[in-house]
Amino acid sequence: MSSTQLTGPREVIVITGASGGVGRATAQRFARDGARIALLARGRLQLEAAAREVQELGGEPFIVPTDVADAEAVFTAARRVEQELGPIDIWINNAMSTIFSRIQDIAPEEFRRATEVTYLGMVWGTQAALRVMRPRNRGTIIQVGSALAYRGIPLQTAYCGAKFAGRGFTEALRCELIHDRVDIHIGMVHLPGMNTPQFEWCLSKMEYRPQPVPPIYQPEVAADAIHYAAHHRRREIYVANSTVQTVVGNKVAPGLLDHYLAHAAFEGQFTREKHDPERPSNLFHSVTEDYGTHGPFDAKAKANDPTTQVTMRLGAAGTRALLLLVGPLWLAFAVLPSFVRGLRRTLPRDRRSRSRVGMLRRHRLA
Repeated sequence: MSSTQLTGPREVIVITGASGGVGRATAQRFARDGARIALLARGRLQLEAAAREVQELGGEPFIVPTDVADAEAVFTAARRVEQELGPIDIWINNAMSTIFSRIQDIAPEEFRRATEVTYLGMVWGTQAALRVMRPRNRGTIIQVGSALAYRGIPLQTAYCGAKFAGRGFTEALRCELIHDRVDIHIGMVHLPGMNTPQFEWCLSKMEYRPQPVPPIYQPEVAADAIHYAAHHRRREIYVANSTVQTVVGNKVAPGLLDHYLAHAAFEGQFTREKHDPERPSNLFHSVTEDYGTHGPFDAKAKANDPTTQVTMRLGAAGTRALLLLVGPLWLAFAVLPSFVRGLRRTLPRDRRSRSRVGMLRRHRLA
């Protein structure tokens, strides 16, 4: 039981995408504080299961079946929460959808839908939160971002585009709030590959089953960072070393990353199991099964990450300042060797052979 529960009124939290994965883990984390938690998602079955978990952990759940792509539905949900639970203290925009596919195989309505959920869902959620928070001049909005908000990867064009857009939207809005002297905090928490059920229900047009880009982390790692960001007014938090590497690596050597990801991200995003093309997806409709909080990669997923503990306390600005001091050594001994190893693994064998021959010839000439 937290000090929040013991000494003050219980916080009112809104979480979109709360029916599974990171959203559900985040609800569980706030439930341990005894918070009053509004759970927003489309699937009532999954929401009811998440609500039972919140109650068991000491929180007070309130389910609001909502499609975040529908602006009016999100605004209505905010009003219902305020009526039922009280003034909203923290709003967490977590809902997302993705498509694993080459761009030429994505129908316009599919791309539009993924964008409406992942990007416009964040916009509508933010507007809904501001409508109730601005008159009180207080509150916190947390956007759940991604390493892919800084670096796009192949076969997830819709998701990457939406996450980039979400970061631009948030930065623009933050400037507006500062100009207007509005005391509402807005922060972002950028995630690595997470072991969530999205890989069981996302739309995929590829031959093999999708998986998170390794290294993979449990959703509780993200939930702890989101909870911390909500209470410590962090501008940005990078979750896991892989996110820091992605952000910094793309600033230092974006061209190298283009070639690295052109090979590594094709292989790294899929298991060796065949994908069932008849498997239902949740792009347009909620799935009928409750997949819970974790995806199918528990055996591979890490339950903690020391880098996250550092970035949580330093924030993104502090992390970047630290990297200015130790960055050259870190790049030389950690990031670049990792990229080179990845390139060596992913280059076709004949190209690697030609590279070795070229190196030998140059060595002999020398």
